[in-house]
Amino acid sequence: MLTPKDRRKIDEWDAYYKDIQRQSAVDSGQSYAERQKRLKELEADPIAWMKEMFPQYCRCEFSDFQKKAIKRIVAHPEWYEVLSWARSLAKSTITFMVIMYLVLTGKKKNLLLISNSLDNAKRLLSDYKTAFEKNSRIRHYYGDLTTFGKWTDTEFVTKNGASFRAVGAGQSPRGTRNESYRPDTFIIDDFDTDEECRNPDILKNKWEWWEQAVYAARDTDIPALVVFCGNIIARDCCVVRAGKKADHWDIVNITDKDGNPSWPQKNTAEELQVVLGKISTASRQKEYYNNPVVEGSTFKELTWGKAPSLSKFDLLVYYADPSPSNKDRQKSGASFKAGILMGNIGATFYVIKAFCDQVNQAAFIDWFYAARDYAGDKAQVLYYVENNSLQDPFYQQVYTPLFEAAADRRGYIPITPDTRKKPEKAIRIEGNLEPLVRNGQLIFNEREREDPHMQRLAEQFIYFTPQMRFPADGPDAVEGGVYILNETKRKLNFEAEYGGFDQYHKNTY
Repeated sequence: MLTPKDRRKIDEWDAYYKDIQRQSAVDSGQSYAERQKRLKELEADPIAWMKEMFPQYCRCEFSDFQKKAIKRIVAHPEWYEVLSWARSLAKSTITFMVIMYLVLTGKKKNLLLISNSLDNAKRLLSDYKTAFEKNSRIRHYYGDLTTFGKWTDTEFVTKNGASFRAVGAGQSPRGTRNESYRPDTFIIDDFDTDEECRNPDILKNKWEWWEQAVYAARDTDIPALVVFCGNIIARDCCVVRAGKKADHWDIVNITDKDGNPSWPQKNTAEELQVVLGKISTASRQKEYYNNPVVEGSTFKELTWGKAPSLSKFDLLVYYADPSPSNKDRQKSGASFKAGILMGNIGATFYVIKAFCDQVNQAAFIDWFYAARDYAGDKAQVLYYVENNSLQDPFYQQVYTPLFEAAADRRGYIPITPDTRKKPEKAIRIEGNLEPLVRNGQLIFNEREREDPHMQRLAEQFIYFTPQMRFPADGPDAVEGGVYILNETKRKLNFEAEYGGFDQYHKNTY
């Protein structure tokens, strides 16, 4: 007897089927010759074919990275692709449409759909089964491909001879055949789980099952397609292992290195900010940036305290890091700009005001004026910007005109480039800042604790690791500020002792 819950599920499925039929409705007045002509045109263009067959999935225009993936997979009969696209970038949907194209055009015959459990594998299979049953456009162009008998939620064979089977991790797929065809297509989706990735033995056994029991079920003389769909949820997981062996590992985060949406046809930057702002940094990095961060071991705990009045400081330093050529940003999938207003009294350094975000060049320049206004006439401020030989052409071409234009409108700020030869970034941050943090000599201004910029800066400290798996442009700017404060006071003391103060820093902007 059906329970209310069972009836509700049946009603939901019925509504889902009807929606598919409604959205895939076609012009039934086409003649057979017209239909065949149109189908030939569509099959010559996989993306046009997908838009025609699956309008319910193609409400947004395809992005460039999706188009490239479709063309790669379709073009190579023997191919191993790993799609580590962030959530909401349609990796499973794109894969589904590509596989349907390959099956309906006769390029693939025996498919295994694999997930972390049989139930999840069956859910993968249900999309294909439903498409053959209910998609009016597929039935219009290819006819009714459903069959009697072997047509279940775990496996089925279509009239054009393609077989589909759902396989959960650990199941034996040995002997899987479709007449004379061994598996020629392996679709692996959501294969990793958080719990299993925390257990090296389980992970090892699972990977061996994939390579030995599943992939080895193919025929060595028949081209086979492998598509792994999954995010990087751990440093060592099956997706990472697959990516290292793949012909192509496509890693696409929810935004690019400058914070722009990777799929702008679907999302605006403002929409993504709303969504991402509601989850923790660790979750955001893991699910949307393929960066499974954990709290680092370098900076265990930050010290928050009341910063002295600005008039108490001999001088302040505003140190800015535009990071236009920072190679480490590629590891985290994001590039942050940072500007830190700092001062020190004795051996204690204070982070007074922070600017830390993914912004454009104009906003980065605005921060200089915001820091100037914040300090007012309470203390002398030295303004520095990170600059090295790799970045210098970028500065001269991009920033110098912007600074000059801002000076005409808002007043001149004397900015000194920090051209020192720096050690490697992670070594410099850890070596120069860890002792200060450990000894409570780097104080973060309590009054700014709720400011989003200060929170992002604190997160970058907490999640910092020497491997630079998380953005560290904020800590890098703090390190620059500490260095400049120390060097400035050393030079001032030297000049005071030996006479004569020379203006040792020159503005190039």
